[in-house]
Amino acid sequence: MRAARLIRLVLLLQSRPSMTAAELARQLEVSERTVARDVLALSEAGVPVYADRGRAGGYRLIGGYRTRLTGLGRTEAEALFLSGVPSALREMGLADAGSAARLKVAAALLPELSDAPTSAAQRFHLDAPGWWQEPETPELLPEIAAAVWDDRPLTVRYVRGDAEVERELEPYGLVLKAGVWYLAARVPGEFAGSGDYRVYRVDRFAAVAPAAEGMEGAEVPAGAASTAGPERFVRDESFDLPGFWAERAEQFARSILREKVVLRLSESGARRLPYVTDRTAGREAVAAAGEPDAAGWVRVTLPVESLEVAFSQLLTLGPEAEVLEPAALRERFAEAAARAAALYQQ
Repeated sequence: MRAARLIRLVLLLQSRPSMTAAELARQLEVSERTVARDVLALSEAGVPVYADRGRAGGYRLIGGYRTRLTGLGRTEAEALFLSGVPSALREMGLADAGSAARLKVAAALLPELSDAPTSAAQRFHLDAPGWWQEPETPELLPEIAAAVWDDRPLTVRYVRGDAEVERELEPYGLVLKAGVWYLAARVPGEFAGSGDYRVYRVDRFAAVAPAAEGMEGAEVPAGAASTAGPERFVRDESFDLPGFWAERAEQFARSILREKVVLRLSESGARRLPYVTDRTAGREAVAAAGEPDAAGWVRVTLPVESLEVAFSQLLTLGPEAEVLEPAALRERFAEAAARAAALYQQ
């Protein structure tokens, strides 16, 4: 642990002209006293760290010293590509690898490019979770993420409805959507014939274990523990995670639109419809509408998740939308309009 911290300290000093003890302590998440002890240890090891005294002082490397410890390991290189999503790195247990990778890249840059990492961080930040929800890190995410990186099959217990089901999965990839983690995995063997890719919410996993070990409490054949090694599955290199997710997300969005409502929309209502309901369904409904009537209103048929959801969504359009069908939903809107009119007449 300390050896890794000493390397980070050298890389930090190599990437900047000088740093104060407070800055180093903040970056390394230790006390200033620990920084002083680490600097002393580096000096005794032959690393030329010089301490400038006084209020404007700090630590710096002298004599153009450059460490050769800038080669990226595999984990660091992979983490570097996710460094724009620090919360995701932290939740998957890769924060240290990402930090080390960024420091190594910064240390290897030419002096005139030394401000590139800071410049980029000041100009772009990705905030993955949606508004008005507190993101929660699933407890088993780091273990699942490790299996994804290593191509290790898992035996899992997954909560479905009121029951738990046990499956063996080949974890292919993780997706972070609006603050919620999903696992794209293949179900191997006889259960799905030649194998089928599926999507699981990570927060619904009750337990995970390496497939070679099985779940706790399951019977293990005699000698299995001593002969089982770090099993890995053969990844299908043609699998495209972004393409797979886009296809499944569209299928899911379509699958939940089980009801249809018929509306009349004003010009304003037609323009706002995609922003109060499913965006794709709203745009397609408006695009398929016929010519406006004498009042400038158009008639559209809109797929919706349910009449209850449609009521809450379309209510935001106010007098810019009129529900024509089904009759039950039209009656509900008429009742809501009458109640609102009576309230404002008071």
